[in-house]
Amino acid sequence: MTRQGWEVVIGLEIHTQLNTASKLFSGSSAQFGSAPNSQASLVDLGFPGVLPVVNIAVFRKAISFGLAIGATINRTSVFDRKNYFYPDLPKGYQITQLDQPIVVGGEVTVTLSDDSTKTIRVTRAHLEEDAGKSLHENYQGQSGIDLNRAGTPLIEIVSEPDMRSTDEAVAYARKIHQLVTFLDVSDGDMSQGSFRCDANVSVRPIGETELGTRTETKNINSFRFLERAIDFEIDRQIEVLENGGRVVQETRLYDPDRDETRTMRSKETSMDYRYFPEPDLLPVVLEQAFIDDIAVSLPELPEARKTRFVTDYQLPEADAQILTGSRALADYFEAVARISGDARLASNWIRVELLGRLNRDEIELTHSPVTAEQLGQLTARIQDGTISGKIAKDIFDALWLKRADDVDHYIEENGLRQMTDSSSIEPIVDQVINDNPAQVEQYRAGKTRVLGFLVGQVMKASGGKANPRQVNELFRSRLG
Repeated sequence: MTRQGWEVVIGLEIHTQLNTASKLFSGSSAQFGSAPNSQASLVDLGFPGVLPVVNIAVFRKAISFGLAIGATINRTSVFDRKNYFYPDLPKGYQITQLDQPIVVGGEVTVTLSDDSTKTIRVTRAHLEEDAGKSLHENYQGQSGIDLNRAGTPLIEIVSEPDMRSTDEAVAYARKIHQLVTFLDVSDGDMSQGSFRCDANVSVRPIGETELGTRTETKNINSFRFLERAIDFEIDRQIEVLENGGRVVQETRLYDPDRDETRTMRSKETSMDYRYFPEPDLLPVVLEQAFIDDIAVSLPELPEARKTRFVTDYQLPEADAQILTGSRALADYFEAVARISGDARLASNWIRVELLGRLNRDEIELTHSPVTAEQLGQLTARIQDGTISGKIAKDIFDALWLKRADDVDHYIEENGLRQMTDSSSIEPIVDQVINDNPAQVEQYRAGKTRVLGFLVGQVMKASGGKANPRQVNELFRSRLG
């Protein structure tokens, strides 16, 4: 289906779970992974007679984010009640911020797939409590409710409808994810629901100034699913309009198994939620000194760190861009580079081997089987000539599969130390020359690329232990 003649308009609402020790209005633990309903207090459940108390730590994190995007920080912010009924919302209302949020305005600049940049405006970022979670997988014909997440603090980051393509929307979501992890506002673990996107999508004929009817696709928890959900919704809306129908304003869900969005419920408006100021909480008034203290303690932000990687480590800008994709990845790289003593080698192994394997196995870096210390040790042994790159890949596999723990011990235990004694390598080189007269003649006739084949034969015969540099030198000496 062609999108010719149509303009896409996209806005994102990103729910970022703050990594505080306790919840927004109670002392209950906000830790992920505990037994269902073991971390829901009477305050989280809204029992009569209990009162919420604001966790001041959430303001530090929200202000950090606001300062990083150049937003206005409201010194006075007010909590409101958003009323709706759903099984995982035990109180029957959610405490959020409507008219006076903590963060207003701001912007981020994203780099797109064609290396162009675009600035996307942020409308607001407000504090609110999360709901519980409905569970369907293990309950045939029924739903289970886990209220551990109820009351967990969030900032909801609302963009302006500035995005005009899926590429822009995904780049924006990645940028926000990068910022919140660098700032230590959130762990950003999408598999645990710490970073979830709602995509507001509409289409309109090119040249039209009125916005089209939008749909909201809720709770998308991966960048790949965000891309697919938006693409599906764009094509669906265009098809509806080109066939003479009209797009219905509604809330939809993305089904990754079917790679489609489907209707969840009709789209509520602010009137439906009957907002009013939260009667159990006073307005929060912040001293300017409190905000100033946060401003001076902000960590190194992604763009500054990328520039430093290019300057201090002499990395290509494209490599530095990848390595600063998250604070965890940037920290991982610096640890590996420090241990190995070779930043370029560390970068290559992280980008190709580590990230490739994490992507293949769909594992977050925080759960990587190979630690920065292990990869640093491995690349150090390549750098000092103890092992070859080929053997290093075998050791990396062993580390990944937990068949090895200490690199040096594994090298010695399995006799993997690289052969650097020329007297041990020379007989293998001579044998390869004798066994491959045709390739030897090609090399002597000027086809020097055949040297790679001959070196490969030595590496195979030596079990990957021969030093490739010495092998090359020996061949050139004998065949020169």
